[in-house]
Amino acid sequence: MNIYDEDLDKNAANFTALSPISMMRRAASIYPDRTAVIYGQRRVSWGDVYTRCASVAAALTNRGIGSGDTVAVLSANLPEMFEAHFAVPMSGAVLNAINMRLDAATVAFILEHGEAKLLMVDKEFGPLAEEALALMSAPPPTIHIDDTSCPDGKLIGEESYEDLVRQGENSSSNEISADAIDFLPASEWDAIALNYTSGTTGNPKGVVTHHRGAYLNAVSNALTWDMGEHPAYLWTLPMFHCNGWCFPWTLATNAGTSICLRQVRDEAVYSAIAEHRVTHFCGAPVVLNTLLSASDDLKSLVKHKVKVMTAGAAPPAAIIQGMQSQGIDVTHVYGLTETYGPVTLCAWREDLWGSLGDEKKAALKSRQGVGGPMLEGLMVADPDTMRPVPKDGQTIGEIMLRGNNVMKGYLKNAAATKEAFAGGWFHSGDLAVWAEDGYIQIKDRSKDIIISGGENISSVEIEDLLFRHPDVLEAAVVAKSDEKWGETPCAFITLRSPDRNLKQEQVIEYCRNNLARFKVPKNVVFTDLPKTSTGKVQKFALRELAEKL
Repeated sequence: MNIYDEDLDKNAANFTALSPISMMRRAASIYPDRTAVIYGQRRVSWGDVYTRCASVAAALTNRGIGSGDTVAVLSANLPEMFEAHFAVPMSGAVLNAINMRLDAATVAFILEHGEAKLLMVDKEFGPLAEEALALMSAPPPTIHIDDTSCPDGKLIGEESYEDLVRQGENSSSNEISADAIDFLPASEWDAIALNYTSGTTGNPKGVVTHHRGAYLNAVSNALTWDMGEHPAYLWTLPMFHCNGWCFPWTLATNAGTSICLRQVRDEAVYSAIAEHRVTHFCGAPVVLNTLLSASDDLKSLVKHKVKVMTAGAAPPAAIIQGMQSQGIDVTHVYGLTETYGPVTLCAWREDLWGSLGDEKKAALKSRQGVGGPMLEGLMVADPDTMRPVPKDGQTIGEIMLRGNNVMKGYLKNAAATKEAFAGGWFHSGDLAVWAEDGYIQIKDRSKDIIISGGENISSVEIEDLLFRHPDVLEAAVVAKSDEKWGETPCAFITLRSPDRNLKQEQVIEYCRNNLARFKVPKNVVFTDLPKTSTGKVQKFALRELAEKL
């Protein structure tokens, strides 16, 4: 027997499941009076966040919701959405934060596929939820989130989120104890969140993540971004995106302050930065572009050092330069829903690159970078042989990842899970080169994903819809570079007959009536599609044409 295994077993004194819940409990125990959340005139302390979350968890438990159950939330970046990231897993249930930009049919599919036992709905998205629920044979009960500052929308469901808080207020579990293990999962492998990705054809896939991965990626965020103690974090990134890239949990690690915004507009962002002395915020390149397009008066409000983390399509060098000129430092990261959000970052090497010009610096910062501290493995490899490609900056391979911050798998989809983990690595589907310095840079997307404003759009989904139009013979959709959104869909269409008088505006309107708005092509070109000798559409040729438009 190994002497280090003899009488040295795990027990309650030396082993605890890793979970972000413990981070929130610590923040509340040490800094109970420190502000955790700001929304308009609302201020919620870490002590109150804990007691409110414990109350909601108790209310969910009293309703029979617990391990193996899903609680869905359809909400903007509100304090209640932030609390749900702790309250739902505290009950043992799994949080499903839904993209409120989706159409009703997709929302209905997600609720049914995830077997949601309860749906929490922000007032603004009440009409969307109502339409989705009407499509379901057995819709879940609904709890409304009543934001009185929101003039529009509809309250659905007889009970409110505050009713849940009140129902659980008398629970003894509300008491904050630094050494308590109440609410922690039985196993750190237990699921903590369910997120859906529309990055492939057909219905979206449900990505299941666990407490251990959420804990580690939350810590990784704090480390890689040098967040320190008590950062002031502005919510310009939707919390439904990979659980806000794990930042609700990150903010608990360092007892930071979350400044919530319902809508991301230049005036609101700059005003919040100035008023609350924001230190950090995240967003897709489209957010950065919005800020760069603001008036000089708004830009002048930034009078202290601010850091922004961006992901999605690589930010153009001009955007990075523009943000840097305002005193806003840009960190470019890469990740997927399947990896809890960011797992690589373009770590800056001042010793090597500090003397370079702004343009060269921006080009280097636009790379996807190197693995974060909690990622165990990163390589660019041939997906068939699993052999790493040379670090020559030229040879293209697929980005592959492994570690604790890779998903458990796809919900109810064993085949897709097996395919994603082939060879003991997670296959990202993104094609990249590997530079001599070990930094990776994406060159293409094997799944033809279009990243527009931080949203993943499947070209095949749009193509399938276009094919259903009676005047369309053939259709192909590719990404077109866009200064504001990073990328937008561009559709190429061959008509069934030259006599068909179909216009670009008509195609766009047809798509608007059948797709989420962010998926609608901005450009439509009527032409014969270039093909190989075997009849396969040459999308590389279409991408070249799209860039010339």
